[in-house]
Amino acid sequence: TFDLFFRMNPFKGEFTIFAGLSDCLKFLENFHYSETDIKYLRTVLPESVEDEFFHFLQQLSPKDVTVCALSEGSVCFPRIPLMRITGPLIVVQLLETTFLTLVNYSSLITTNAARFRIAAGKEISLLEFGLRRAQGPDGGLSASRYAYIGGFDGTSNVLAGKLFAIPVKGTHAHAFVTSFTGLEDLSSRELKKNTEGQGPDKDFVTLCVDWRTQLGEFLSILASEAHDGELAAFISYAMAFPKSFVALIDTYDVSKSGLLNFCAVALALNDLGYKALGIRIDSGDLAYLSRVVKETIECVGKQYHLPWFKDMVITASNDINEETILSLNEQGHKITCFGIGTHLVTCQRQPALGCVFKLVEVNNKPKIKLSQDVEKVTMPGQKEAFRLYSSDGHALIDILQRPGEDPPQVGKRVLCRHPFEESKRAYVMPHKVEPLYTAVWKNGQIAQNMPTLVEIRQNVQESLRTLRQDHKRSLNPTPFKVGVSDDLYHFIHDLWLENAPIGELS
Repeated sequence: TFDLFFRMNPFKGEFTIFAGLSDCLKFLENFHYSETDIKYLRTVLPESVEDEFFHFLQQLSPKDVTVCALSEGSVCFPRIPLMRITGPLIVVQLLETTFLTLVNYSSLITTNAARFRIAAGKEISLLEFGLRRAQGPDGGLSASRYAYIGGFDGTSNVLAGKLFAIPVKGTHAHAFVTSFTGLEDLSSRELKKNTEGQGPDKDFVTLCVDWRTQLGEFLSILASEAHDGELAAFISYAMAFPKSFVALIDTYDVSKSGLLNFCAVALALNDLGYKALGIRIDSGDLAYLSRVVKETIECVGKQYHLPWFKDMVITASNDINEETILSLNEQGHKITCFGIGTHLVTCQRQPALGCVFKLVEVNNKPKIKLSQDVEKVTMPGQKEAFRLYSSDGHALIDILQRPGEDPPQVGKRVLCRHPFEESKRAYVMPHKVEPLYTAVWKNGQIAQNMPTLVEIRQNVQESLRTLRQDHKRSLNPTPFKVGVSDDLYHFIHDLWLENAPIGELS
C-alpha cells in the first residue's frame, strides 16, 4: 500500500484542491506495455535482463490494484492521503510517477484558480488567457481544464473548448488594431440591420464616423485626435461580430481615443439593432481607467436613453496576479471581468505542489520512513480519514484512524492528537462526520460513476464553502487542523521506536 499526499499547502495558504483523479483512472484503464514499448525497453535495459521479464511486462495489468481516494474537487490538507493505492508492489511502483505528475500539476492549477476566484469574488468573471505562457501545449491544455474546474468561467484556448466543452472567450489583439491605418483600409462599409426581415444594408462606416463627431462634442474629446486606424479596426471587428463586439481600447490612449472610438461603434451598432458587449484594458492604471470607462459609458447611456449601456463588460488583463486583484479591490475598481494568464498557468508563486508517493505497508506489515526532519516522517499502515464538522456546518478537523477502529460518531467526543507533538491534543464533539475515502478503482475497472467536469467544478465551490473564511483568506490564514486518533498516535510512535537505531555515547 502506498499513500499519495503532500506536506505543505501551496501559495502560503491553508487549503488545497484535489484534482487529477479522473486522469489517473483513465491512465489505469489504458495501462499496458505495447510491443513497441517492449522493443524499446530491450534497447535501454542491460543485456542480462531475462526474456521472462519482458514477457511479464507484456502481461502486466492493474487488475489487482485497488485505489481509494478523496472525491475530486474537494478541499484537502497536508498529511491526509489524497489517494491510497494497494496492489502488487511492482505494479503500484510503476504507477507512481504518472500518478504524481497527473495529480501535482492539476491540484496546483485548480488551487491557484480557486484562490483567484476567492480574491475576485462571486460576481466577477474570470477568463483564462494563459496558453501562450504555459509550459508547452500539454501544460496549456491542462491549465485550461483545471482553471475551469477551480472556478474560472472561460478560456481563450479553443482546443480546450472543443475537448472539454469549456466556454471559449476572448478579444482581438493589439496587432489587429495597429494593422489598420485609416478608414480607407476597410473593404466593406455596409452592415445589415438585426431584424427578422430582409432589411437594406446600411453604411455602417458613415454611421460610426457621425457618432464619433457627435460624441466628441458631448464628451469634450477632440474627435480629430482619436486614431482613425483604431476606429477602422473597431468597425471591421464589429462588422464581423456585431452580436459579440468587445474592443481592446488601450492601443493608443484609452481616454482620448479608444473609449471614444468604442462608444461611437457601439452606438452605431445600436442603431442597427445590436448591443455591444464591452471593452478590455490591457495596460495602465487599471483601477483608474476602469472608473473612467464606467463613468463614460454610464454618461453616454443616460444621454441617449440606453440603460443597458451601463452594464457593459469592463475586462482587465496585463500580468494580473492574486495580489493585484486584492489591491484593485481596495482601490474601488469598476472591472467586471479579469483575463488572467501567466500567473495562473505557471503558478509563479509556487511552481510545484510537492506530492509524494510513500510505501506504508507490505504484506500486511506497516512500514515507516524516518528522518531527522519530523515533517518527513511517514505515517505507517493503511488509514481511514474522516472530516468532522461543527454545529455551524464548517469543517473543524480531519482525523486519520487505523482501519479497525470505530469511526467517529455524531455527538460523541473524539480525542484528536497531533501525529508528532505529544502535548497537542483536543477533544472534538462532531455534529457531522464525513468519511473521506471511496473506492474508485477495483477489480480492473472504475468502481463508480465518475463526475463530469461541471460536477467536479461544482464540488470545488461546495467544498470551499465548508471552510471558515479565516482558513481561506490571503493574508495570515488560520491553519486547518489535521489529527490522528489516539490508537494511531501510539502505533506511529511504537513503530518509530522499533525502527530507530539506538545511539551510543563514549
